[in-house]
Amino acid sequence: MSVSGTRIVTGVVLAGVVLSAMLGGAAVLWLSPGAQRPALGVQQANAIPQLSSAEFGWLADTEFLPPESGPGPVTFDKAHPYVRNNAGGQATFRIADLANPILKPWVVERMRRDNEDVLAGKFAFTARASCWPAGVPGFLVFGCGARTVYFIQTRDKVTMINDGDHQVRHVYLNVPHSPNVTPSWYGESVGHYEDGDTLVIDTTGLNDKSFIDNYRTPHTDRLHVVERWKLTGGGRTLEVSITVEDPGAFNMVWSARQVYQRADQGPLSEIVCAENSANYFGHEVAPIPTAERAEF
Repeated sequence: MSVSGTRIVTGVVLAGVVLSAMLGGAAVLWLSPGAQRPALGVQQANAIPQLSSAEFGWLADTEFLPPESGPGPVTFDKAHPYVRNNAGGQATFRIADLANPILKPWVVERMRRDNEDVLAGKFAFTARASCWPAGVPGFLVFGCGARTVYFIQTRDKVTMINDGDHQVRHVYLNVPHSPNVTPSWYGESVGHYEDGDTLVIDTTGLNDKSFIDNYRTPHTDRLHVVERWKLTGGGRTLEVSITVEDPGAFNMVWSARQVYQRADQGPLSEIVCAENSANYFGHEVAPIPTAERAEF
């Protein structure tokens, strides 16, 4: 069995309302304590980590953490450290460290131009501010400051929703990748559970329009990302290890980490990105993504 590539629509008010209702109702109760679980065949219900709830989500920062060892993600240039909030209450834009050995020369050059633009006073691109899909693994650092991720778990699929503007990822369980995937913003994610506490996600079929992180690190459509979402801390913490491979953009396979804390803040609320990314004051703000042709 295989699944075809998935098209994601973001920033739609109706979708936000529907998803809010789902998280407040029966879609989550499949994994609620004491709920009747459908038969799972060879996979036992007690081997599934409980990530979904109508009462909590998972909150993380917008920075990747370095791996325990080996090559890691792009971070800030030490000469221009990233500050979340300076004395005036305004966060600085990120200036990437281009000395990271993972980066191929064309990536370094493109990021150098971006750095120079920001240092010259232009606004830095961020997916959230421009209403762009975050892509993978950018989904894990998507937001302004920090954003909460909610899960809906069913027998055949895990749905992940970022509350920033209800960007959605679909992870299809226990199936192989499709033989030919049309590249898309979120690609094709397939996954499975391991050891009763871990969700493993393998993503391919990504287009080259998104960025790896908030430092505007580009990639190609050869990008391959593996994530391991593991419950720790008695179910209060969700740790993610990420492995990134893209021979078109990176000199080597590299890894990163992310840590989510359980946020007991109730059901998903509606926060739709304001689609107003215009070129005010000549700052060349990135335009809103527009479909090349009508889909229906």
